[in-house]
Amino acid sequence: MAAAGDQHAASEVLRGISRHLNCLNEDNKATRKRALESIRKETVNKGLPSGVLQEVFSSLLKPLLKCLSDPTEKCRETTIAIITEFIRCVPKPEEALPYLMPCLGQRFGDKEILEPSEELRLSAVELLTLVVEVCGKHLAPYLNETINILQRTIVDPFPDVKKESCRCTVGFAKSVPEHFHMQAESLVKPLMQTISHQHSRVRVSAIEATGAVIQHGSGKNVDDVLSHLAQRLFDDSPQVRKAVTAVVGDWLLNMRDRYSYFHKLVPLLLSSISDEIPEIRLLAADLWKQAGLQWEKENEDDIKDKMDFLLSPPPHYPPGVERPGLGCRELVVRNLSRLVPAIGHDVTDWLVATRVRTSQLLSVLLLHAEDHTTQHLQPMLALLYRACTDTERDVVNNCLAAAKLIGTFVPPPVFLKLILEHVTTPSSHSHPWTPLMVLAAVLGGGSKPLLKPHLQQVVDTLVQPEVCQEYQQVTYLEQLLACVDVLLHQCESDCGSTSLQLLQVLVTIQSLSTDPQLSAKALESVHFLSKVQGLDLLELYRRHMGQLLDWLSASVNTWSSYSPQRLQLHIVLTQSGPVIGEFLSQLMPLLHNCLQPNRDMEMRMSVFTMLAKLLLDAKNTLDSQGHFRDESEKFLRDVLLPNLVWHAGRTAAAVRTSALSCLLALLHGGAVTPGQLLSLEEKLSPLVLSALDEDSQMSRLLACRSLSATLQLVGTSLHHEALNKIYPELLKRLDDSSQEVRSAALRAVALWLSSLTGGYDPELCAPHLQLLFQQLLLHLDDPDSSVQDQVLEVLKNGSSVHPSLLQREAEAVRDKHRSPLHCDLLLQHISLLHTHTSHH
Repeated sequence: MAAAGDQHAASEVLRGISRHLNCLNEDNKATRKRALESIRKETVNKGLPSGVLQEVFSSLLKPLLKCLSDPTEKCRETTIAIITEFIRCVPKPEEALPYLMPCLGQRFGDKEILEPSEELRLSAVELLTLVVEVCGKHLAPYLNETINILQRTIVDPFPDVKKESCRCTVGFAKSVPEHFHMQAESLVKPLMQTISHQHSRVRVSAIEATGAVIQHGSGKNVDDVLSHLAQRLFDDSPQVRKAVTAVVGDWLLNMRDRYSYFHKLVPLLLSSISDEIPEIRLLAADLWKQAGLQWEKENEDDIKDKMDFLLSPPPHYPPGVERPGLGCRELVVRNLSRLVPAIGHDVTDWLVATRVRTSQLLSVLLLHAEDHTTQHLQPMLALLYRACTDTERDVVNNCLAAAKLIGTFVPPPVFLKLILEHVTTPSSHSHPWTPLMVLAAVLGGGSKPLLKPHLQQVVDTLVQPEVCQEYQQVTYLEQLLACVDVLLHQCESDCGSTSLQLLQVLVTIQSLSTDPQLSAKALESVHFLSKVQGLDLLELYRRHMGQLLDWLSASVNTWSSYSPQRLQLHIVLTQSGPVIGEFLSQLMPLLHNCLQPNRDMEMRMSVFTMLAKLLLDAKNTLDSQGHFRDESEKFLRDVLLPNLVWHAGRTAAAVRTSALSCLLALLHGGAVTPGQLLSLEEKLSPLVLSALDEDSQMSRLLACRSLSATLQLVGTSLHHEALNKIYPELLKRLDDSSQEVRSAALRAVALWLSSLTGGYDPELCAPHLQLLFQQLLLHLDDPDSSVQDQVLEVLKNGSSVHPSLLQREAEAVRDKHRSPLHCDLLLQHISLLHTHTSHH
């Protein structure tokens, strides 16, 4: 009998090493060490037949196990090596379990670490891994010991021990699945402590072990590990992210209770579909495809009727995107009501990486949900509004990409009903622009033919004052412009029907914008609005000007300096160029109304300033048709004159300045006839003359220039009494603190002198001329030489009015001047004049 032969051979071996066995109890460590080495040499290193080895092992196991707690490290090391060899070579290693497992459990599974050497702890766990491998289901009765050891060693301070323990856990879970689940729970906590270890290799091992523990566990612990696994999707190490992807994919396919966890597992696997590493993306996509196909098989009856209907992609499917399979789509659709709130939570996480990842996931989910998005539109929009306020540009861009898909899959009547309501009454007043931002993206994803019937509804909303005039932040106006632009590009020539309202919105954006870039973009959009209708900018304005002026006139009674309407008027008038000259009958009553002296001062000031610009270029603006002159007398009388009347206060003075600039522009721009001016001269002159005394240097300057312009137009037609009221006021200005005003006053005096024609009797008016000459001669000796030169020119040119009087006055002051030079030049000029006239 072979067994008897083995027993005999085994007895021989044991007799040969009995002395060594006795030496294991000696106090001398060298003796013990030598004894162990000899036992190794005579047994496992001898190449004995396996049956013999089995018999020897049975007898040696107990004395060897005692050596596991030998005080000398070398002895313990050799012992573990010998036991490992035996386990590897004997035919029935499971026979050792009743002694081996309690001993390992006591030595390596205790609360305190009894084995100080990390290398030996590693060897012990490697031994355990081997035991699991070779004994398999025989380990079932030793579930407690094994779990105790792994609980300790998974959190061992030595990284290699952690890794080996995780490897061992995977093997153990697979070898005794029907017993493992009873105790699996107790490994979750140690694994979660290890899953964020600083070494990526340890993290990978912990993830793989977690996969096995949950797979073969009771299913109660999925929630305890999911958040930890989700964190690892942001791991810097691609290997770690790949491990998570593999584990989650495996659960989706094989976990017993997977149906109840789909809503938690699906987002994790889909997150990996947008990983930056292609290998991980491919792995995730492949596992996801498998999960979808498996679901289809398992639910065949349930989806039979849907099959044909679900196989053709929806119309307007995004180009270049591969449509997910039916099972994958159904997996998402059936879990959407639980996925949307979870995403809403994560997209506002404090970690940027989480927010970016979650926002990427949105588009993936929508591509699976397709038209089922409709049922979840309300929470989905709320989530997008919130996420679009993110400071991280990637988050916003990912959300807008998702919003575009809403436009693709949800019918316009459905999304417009909700979004337009949010646009008119934004709930979050700190970010009122988010509904517009989302609207622009959703419209961009819609199909042209489906959007067309709703164009009017969208434009009617955008043009409402509470939408387009309520907020002045640049961000808000940018989003409003984005909505208009997307409509122009989506509906092109169909925009003709809403052209007026679109123009009103674009005018408003320009009028409220404080950012020149945004204003320029809005003007480009006005040009595009003209282009899609085959018009140019002026034709567009010509087509709508009547309605634009009606639109503005409707509210003119309530305008103030804060009203957007006066800014809108400004944009309309400055952009429409010559077109405005065709609509004076509508414009003038509007201007008349908002420039009455009882209206807001700041508003009047800005309107006058704008009008001054237009009047200076009257031929290309207000007077392009030559009709402004029919209005200018009324404008002068009813608008400008009342605004030149003096009132106390700084703002009132500023209004007068702006009205003067407007008057000057009117006189210069040629839009008033001399006849019209003459009929109003009596009322106008006193107001301009009193303006010569204003505190504001600009007003005094404008008044001097206005007098010059008036004298140029009608000076020669004025009555001598009217003329004689003018010069004394101008003379006062020759002493003005401003050099510019003095110069302008002298120019006006020169024009006054050249206005004295036949109707002015120099003898009768000699006292006036004498006063004028005396004052001018005073300044012929001015400290400023440029004034002297200018005065000399004025006197030379004016000397012909009454040469003898001027000569007398000049001779009288010649010797009082610091230098007689200028006086002599003047007298010389007068004597030449005499000779000249006597020759005639």
